[in-house]
Amino acid sequence: MAVERNLARIANFFDEVWNWGNLAVVDQNVADDFSYHDPANPWVAPGPPGVTDLVLTYRTAFPDLRFVLEDVIAEGDKVVVRWRAEGTHEGNLRHIPATGTRVSTTGITIFCLVGGKIAEAWTNYDMLGLLSELGVVSTPEEPSPEGFEPCGR
Repeated sequence: MAVERNLARIANFFDEVWNWGNLAVVDQNVADDFSYHDPANPWVAPGPPGVTDLVLTYRTAFPDLRFVLEDVIAEGDKVVVRWRAEGTHEGNLRHIPATGTRVSTTGITIFCLVGGKIAEAWTNYDMLGLLSELGVVSTPEEPSPEGFEPCGR
């Protein structure tokens, strides 16, 4: 039963907090000693205030932000979500001025729940792809297929 409750809590958290910006849900779902691990956002403070700041940062930059949960897997106190996020860059994203560009990125977050609350989360997402879509960085051109030989053939 706990696994089903954890799955429901995480799905509701994404919908209410990320998709609708209902920040009251943060305090109800995030432990006071929550810890966040994300190489793209190492500045996130512990606890609900850190989560609130993270959500506000992205929802200010992308007011129409929507997360789609592509896969959700749970075992014990862990819930793993493979997600896709889409939105229009209408506000500053930290130091990046609004571009008006519609973007999409994918990522994976692993949640650990303790006592029914989110105690820890690890996130990795395609920040390079997001920055490329925003025109902040350019990605290398595709290599020419001429002369390319697949390994082992």
